[in-house]
Amino acid sequence: MDLFQNLYTGFAAALSLQNLLFCLVGCLLGTLIGVLPGIGPVATIAMLLPATYGMPPLASLIMLAGIYYGAQYGGSTTSILVNMPGEVSSVVTCIDGYQMARQGRAGAALAVSALGSLFAGCVGTLLVAAFAPALGAMSEKFTSVEYFSLMALGLTSAVVLAQGSLLKAFAMIFAGLLLGLVGTDVNTGTARYVFGVSELFDGIGFLPVVMGLFGINEVINNLEQPEDRQVVAAKIDRLWLTKEEFKQAWPASVRGTLLGSVLGILPGGGVVLASFASYVFEKRYAKDPSRFGKGAIEGVAGPESANNSAAQTSFIPLLTLGIPSNVVMALMMGALIIHGITPGAAVMDKRPDLFWGLVASMWIGNVMLVIINLPMIGVWVKLLTVPYRVLFPCILLFSLIGIFAVGSSTTDILFTALFALVGYLLLKFGCEPGPLVLAFILGPLMEENLRRSMVLSRGDPMIFVARPISAFLLACGVGLMALVLLPQFKKTREEAFVEGA
Repeated sequence: MDLFQNLYTGFAAALSLQNLLFCLVGCLLGTLIGVLPGIGPVATIAMLLPATYGMPPLASLIMLAGIYYGAQYGGSTTSILVNMPGEVSSVVTCIDGYQMARQGRAGAALAVSALGSLFAGCVGTLLVAAFAPALGAMSEKFTSVEYFSLMALGLTSAVVLAQGSLLKAFAMIFAGLLLGLVGTDVNTGTARYVFGVSELFDGIGFLPVVMGLFGINEVINNLEQPEDRQVVAAKIDRLWLTKEEFKQAWPASVRGTLLGSVLGILPGGGVVLASFASYVFEKRYAKDPSRFGKGAIEGVAGPESANNSAAQTSFIPLLTLGIPSNVVMALMMGALIIHGITPGAAVMDKRPDLFWGLVASMWIGNVMLVIINLPMIGVWVKLLTVPYRVLFPCILLFSLIGIFAVGSSTTDILFTALFALVGYLLLKFGCEPGPLVLAFILGPLMEENLRRSMVLSRGDPMIFVARPISAFLLACGVGLMALVLLPQFKKTREEAFVEGA
């Protein structure tokens, strides 16, 4: 009964004219940046974070969430029509979606993508509504000891599930932890790693880091890419599925939804891993694996459902435990902090309108996205012809104005440029900046909880294995690291990420 009462509270908040408008704006922006190759939700949310400073907290969260799961819808359009993923999680959709378009079945591919995404999004949101309160109640038993172990598990998972070299992922985690230490120690008042720069006494700002590493760096990266967009299906006659296509697609959509829901919750998981894992699963256990890569509709239905369900359930660790499970959730955490809200179970009790309003908006947003995507295919196709040289000056100007508006400091602009350069170099060396940002966010929290734990135990580190929940979380982390060193697991991990390349 409480669930229905909570959902009533959420829909009452989400259905206000203001929040509906911001939900629509988020869904439109999400679809737009999903359609336009090379921008992505991480860069877009990073750019828009400064703009949310003067907005109501719920409205800003609804808009940013709409951008996140809206990008999963829009990314499939370019994958199917142009063979160019608008979003990283849509890479595997290119494999069979583009082949379907070449065979004159673009409408069916777009339809199964949109409908599978709607189904997965609704199921994922239902899981958030059903399980978040239980996890929130469990988190009340957590002390600083358990929180430290949970964050350590999250960073370990980020290493294991990161794309590319494990050594480079470890290096990114270490760099992020070091960056989080910069500033004044709140306990002793000692300045750490400031090198006499007074602007660093309060630490490195969150916005310059994410804007530089993702927003500006994304622009630089896109300018290096050749613009070669040839739409194979400018005219789409049929936006529906035949009976046979529906029969093939719905089991894959259900499997993708379930797989994505689980992987979205895991620390370090998310939409990219979910879509890759779903494609690998569908291909490996298909009766005729040779169909994949030649226009198998299951190769579109499974991954598209997986990435959308993962996009919804990835909110669970953030909203219940205050732990971001991926980079986008770290940005959402930053949005909460900007508004003076501490993420975690307390949000459900102190701000139920905020928590349940966000959950309710996800249902509304998923319905909006189907309405936006299917009838407006022609509009999105035309947008693919916009040259990137026209877009990037606007993106840069908007980003820098936003950074300056929040802090009114030219130092923030300089730091943004510095981290853009760092991000560019990381990209050239094949390092993924996602683990760095996660460590940068979690590092100060880990330090705080570590110190509290050591005070409680009077300096005895055995407290982390003496408490059952903490010991279990640490054991999971150690198990993950041991597992990833096994040759067979390492090979499977590499294949999962290479599959869609």
